[in-house]
Amino acid sequence: MKTQLKEVDNNIYNIKNKDEYSFKTVGLTEEVIREISEKKNEPDWMLELRLKALKTYNELSMPTWGPDLSELDMSKIATYVKPKTNMKKSWEDVPEDIKNTFDALGIPEAEKESLAGVGAQYDSEIVYHSIKEELVKQGVIYTDFDAAVKEYPELVKQYFTKCVPITDHKFIALHYAVWSGGSFVYVPKGVKVDIPLQSYFRLNAPGAGQFEHTLIIVDEGASLQFIEGCSAPKYNEINLHAGCVELFVKENGFLRYSTIENWSKNMMNLNTKKVVVDKNGTIEWVTGSFGSKVSMLYPMSILNGENSKCEFTGISFAGKGQNLDAGLKIVHNAPNTSSVVNSKSISKDGGICTFRSDIKVRPRAEKSKVSVSCESLMLDSISRSDTIPVNDVQTDEVEFSHEAKIGKISDQAIFYLMTRGISEEEAKAMIVRGFANPISKELPLEYAVEMNNLINLELEGSIG
Repeated sequence: MKTQLKEVDNNIYNIKNKDEYSFKTVGLTEEVIREISEKKNEPDWMLELRLKALKTYNELSMPTWGPDLSELDMSKIATYVKPKTNMKKSWEDVPEDIKNTFDALGIPEAEKESLAGVGAQYDSEIVYHSIKEELVKQGVIYTDFDAAVKEYPELVKQYFTKCVPITDHKFIALHYAVWSGGSFVYVPKGVKVDIPLQSYFRLNAPGAGQFEHTLIIVDEGASLQFIEGCSAPKYNEINLHAGCVELFVKENGFLRYSTIENWSKNMMNLNTKKVVVDKNGTIEWVTGSFGSKVSMLYPMSILNGENSKCEFTGISFAGKGQNLDAGLKIVHNAPNTSSVVNSKSISKDGGICTFRSDIKVRPRAEKSKVSVSCESLMLDSISRSDTIPVNDVQTDEVEFSHEAKIGKISDQAIFYLMTRGISEEEAKAMIVRGFANPISKELPLEYAVEMNNLINLELEGSIG
């Protein structure tokens, strides 16, 4: 039974503004790095770090596993694109074309309805930022990362590159060489931020890279929900996303980090995310990965403190011409730590989804618990799904379970729904939405709606 899915190339995520900028660099040389740093009026220590990262990038080799990255030519990538505006604290002051794009994506509306603060990045710079006054009074810091480097240098120096070192891999070295934009959050001891903060990253320029840096510190007994959104219109040339997320959850702290990534299908998404969790701390990852030509993304949780916890809930959707290689890494470094993983993937029209995990339980992590569930749904016979788990358990005192299911969408289920008067297309969509429901229900309402909309657009073939 085959379903003909109509091709539509007109949706809000594919809005294209004129490629205008006040400053732009192309390629990756020492001269380019110095230009970026000078344009940003950065302190000397940051320029030194950038140049060290460039040297590391040139020394490290490309990954020899995973999706093919041979199309990427860094000499042609625009490594810094400064929009024709500075950061604004009033939405009305943002240039009309940029404002209209974010309006269409629902960002100001989301801020009014359900966010405690928001940052909006356009190409290489944050163009708008706000935080509710009551959070400021509680000592919460939420600003763009460029501002944090100048306004909170000691705090930045204490944590910057400490979770994700420059030498981690080739593309993180690239990130540190040309990073621009991103978010900085500090939640003081005991402060509970009940309403989420959100940063949204929009890449408009063709042939450009986006290299935002997000650094979040949740201090002892504090809690935070942070939402990250990403999108870009489709072009006929390669775009690159190589951002970095460094997270620190202190003793008894809690952080939920939710991401809806909807890059266009000319994007190589080579992002890096990592968290260090102290005693009794909790990290929750909620991830939805759509779009992008190639994705290599493996959020890493380092459970350093006794009784620290990690929960990972993620979904990826690969259509024609997409190779999404995603998963996670977890290191259990202390007794009584626990991790729960619930990963799902959907592939159609020849799309490739790969789930890759690397879980280590160190000798000192006695009485730890690990539960991994990985489910893959293929919507046709030409799509592909792979599961590649690596489990390294170095103690006998551990509860460890791993379950993987790979299967095709059920013709019988579709037929049953059709006998109830539902069209074949809607029947297929209902099954996919049901499959994705455990992930969408973990998101705040507005973002669950957005994820369901993205699933519908993917099923129609109307994204990028």
